[in-house]
Amino acid sequence: MAGRASRATARRPSRAAGRAEPAGLKQPLSLPPILSNLRLPMIGAPLFIVSNPSLVIAQCTSGVVGSFPALNARPAEKLDEWLHEVTEALAAYDRAHPDAPAAPFAVNQIVHRSNDRFEHDMAVCAKWKVPIVITSLGARTELNDAVHGWGGITLHDIIDDRFARKAVEKGADGLIAVAAGAGGHAGRWSPFALVHEIRRWFDGPLILSGAIATGGAILAARAMGADLAYIGSPFIATPEANSSDAYKQGIVEASAADIVNTDLFTGVHGNYLRSSIIASGLDPDALAAGNVDTMKFGSEGSNKSKAWRDIWGSGQGIGAVDRVMPAADLVAKLAAEYAAAKARVRV
Repeated sequence: MAGRASRATARRPSRAAGRAEPAGLKQPLSLPPILSNLRLPMIGAPLFIVSNPSLVIAQCTSGVVGSFPALNARPAEKLDEWLHEVTEALAAYDRAHPDAPAAPFAVNQIVHRSNDRFEHDMAVCAKWKVPIVITSLGARTELNDAVHGWGGITLHDIIDDRFARKAVEKGADGLIAVAAGAGGHAGRWSPFALVHEIRRWFDGPLILSGAIATGGAILAARAMGADLAYIGSPFIATPEANSSDAYKQGIVEASAADIVNTDLFTGVHGNYLRSSIIASGLDPDALAAGNVDTMKFGSEGSNKSKAWRDIWGSGQGIGAVDRVMPAADLVAKLAAEYAAAKARVRV
């Protein structure tokens, strides 16, 4: 365990004071060591219900950051088992591959006040010295301080520049910019606008999320100023994912036109597969408005509803997913596309 925790040592990013902005765009600084030696500049996004130790291990041993939401481990006591499984599997892989060790893993923590598991789950993450903690739906200084105390780094997901500034002010090491087209709880803004606004003042680690499903899209994310891409939906269609065969096939068969954006299911706008909404007896073109006050996370689940279980989250990039394939094969495919895209645009 100590060997894996040592990877988390990272230089904290510089921060702009207040809301002042430089005259020109800031150039990204080098990534902290924990994120600098990946096979591809990407993170496998934490997928509610879908991500599990098998998927995370497959992602990390393929050379990219794997992650899962802490709330996926149910009951809460299972989180300790999951972190033991992931930590030991990656340590064993590193011993067998000293020249090409596995990428680090991340755990996603929902910081929303309704998450009654938050304190418990953070204590378990502290026990295992989780290298990367991804925070969502709220930023807390004490969480960032705790993760830094055990040598980890924090990445906070945001949907606009205002929330980005708040996250950095509270000590987040990096930002995950969730743009329009992302799966699940999605942002509203174009990735071009979102990355541009953040890079005017922030030169720390910046990860871009939103319909990224090919190696070419990873390169495009880097070209516009992001350090890493955040990829989720394509991993739903892998054998390792905790998703039904119908869900996997739905991802394979659908395209951007099959994604519905609504706040009905959790109170926050998100993107979902049209076919799953229809299968639940609802009209995707006549959905009622949601209520953010009904959003609930923790031991009783999200809103005690069918959201995320029978209503399937998905991003707009799934038109690039044409078959179910192992996670390692998907990473290899993305790597080949990334290399081809770099060769194609070289001038």
